[in-house]
Amino acid sequence: MASVSHLTILGSTGSIGVNTLDVVRRHRQRYRIVALCAHRQVARLFDQCLEFEPRYAVVGDASLAADLAARLLAAGCRTEVAHGPEALVRMVELPEVDSVMAAIVGGAGLPPALAAALAGKKILLANKEALVMAGALFMRAVSESGATLLPIDSEHNAIFQSLPSDYAGDPADSGVLGLFLTASGGPFRTMALADLEAVTPEQACAHPNWVMGRKISVDSATMMNKGLEVIEAHWLFNVAADRIQVVIHPESVIHSLVQYADGSVIAQLGNPDMRTPIAHALAYPQRIAAGVEPLDLYSVAALHFERPDLERFPCLALAFRALSDGGCAPTTLNAANEVAVQAFLDRRIAFTAIPEVIARVLDQVPPGRTPCSLAEVLTADQQAREAAEQLTAQWVRR
Repeated sequence: MASVSHLTILGSTGSIGVNTLDVVRRHRQRYRIVALCAHRQVARLFDQCLEFEPRYAVVGDASLAADLAARLLAAGCRTEVAHGPEALVRMVELPEVDSVMAAIVGGAGLPPALAAALAGKKILLANKEALVMAGALFMRAVSESGATLLPIDSEHNAIFQSLPSDYAGDPADSGVLGLFLTASGGPFRTMALADLEAVTPEQACAHPNWVMGRKISVDSATMMNKGLEVIEAHWLFNVAADRIQVVIHPESVIHSLVQYADGSVIAQLGNPDMRTPIAHALAYPQRIAAGVEPLDLYSVAALHFERPDLERFPCLALAFRALSDGGCAPTTLNAANEVAVQAFLDRRIAFTAIPEVIARVLDQVPPGRTPCSLAEVLTADQQAREAAEQLTAQWVRR
C-alpha cells in the first residue's frame, strides 16, 4: 500500500484546486490535506474545510480570515485560519507537508511556489507564472534543494509523459528534436478578424473544450496562455525556443507531442479533463483512477491540426519575443498581460487592445539582466504593472 502523502493546496477554490480535491476524494487512504489556501472564496473554502478537515486554511486578508474562523468555530471544525502572502509561504514550508499543489493564478503564486522549491518539496506546478517570471531562479532552486517538479498543465504533463523516464534536461542526449504544444484555438479560432474588437468577456470565457477560470479562459482566447506555456516548456525541459512549436488542435485530444531524431513522434492523448494530469502528478510514478472517462477513439473519429495565425493571435508572437529578449522581458510580458486582461474583463478596454497594451509595455520597459533574486523579479513585475495600469487607464476605445 502506498504511503500517505501530506498535501498543501495553493488555490484550492479555483478549478485546479477543486479538481485536485476531487481526485483526493477518490483516494482518501493515500492523501491527507494539511492546508487549503484560497483568496476570497470563503464560502467554498468553508465547505472544503468541513469535508477535508485540514489543519490550516488561508485566505487573502484579516477580515475574510475572521469571517471564515467564525463559521468554522460555529460548525465545530478545528481548522486554524491564517491570512496573507506570508501565511501561504508558511503552509508550503511546514515539515509535515511533502507535496504542494501550486495552483494560484498569476504572479501572486510565485513566492509560495518558489518557497516550496527552496524547501525541497514535491511540487505539482499549475502556476505557469512561476517559470515565466523566474525560470532560471526557480529551476536553480529545484536543482539545489532536490525538490521534485511535476507539471500540471495538460500540455507540459503530456510532454513529461512522452519524454524518456530518465530525461535529465539534455534534449540531444535523449534524441529529442523538439516539442509540439497543442492548442484548441479557443472560442475565436474561426471568427472574422473584424469582429474580434467587439467580443465580450462572456464570449471570451466560453471555452469550447475546457472549464477554466476567467483569466485563463481569456488567455486561451488570445493564445497568450500558449505563449506562456512556450516559456514554461523552455525552462521545464531545457529546450530552445526555436525547437518549440505550437499547433492548433481543435479537438483537444492530443495534449502535446515530442519529436525524436529517429523520426518518431510520441504523444499523450486523453479526454480534455484536468483530473488526468492532476492524478498523474499526485501518484507519480504510480497511476491511479482520476474519475475521467476513457478516450473513445471511435467517437473522436478525426483529428485536425492547423498553424496558428499570428495576425489573429499576436499574443503568441509577443511571448516568443519576450523569451528571445530574455532578462526580465517574460516577467514584463506576464505582468502587462494580467493587467490588460483584467481591464478587458472590467470592460475598460477592447479584446483587441490586450496585445496592444502588452506590446507597448514591452517597448517601454527594458528587459535588463536575468534576475538573481525574488526581490528583483517582483521589482520588474511591479514596474511592468505600473506601466500597464497607466496605459489601460488612458485607453480610448475605438
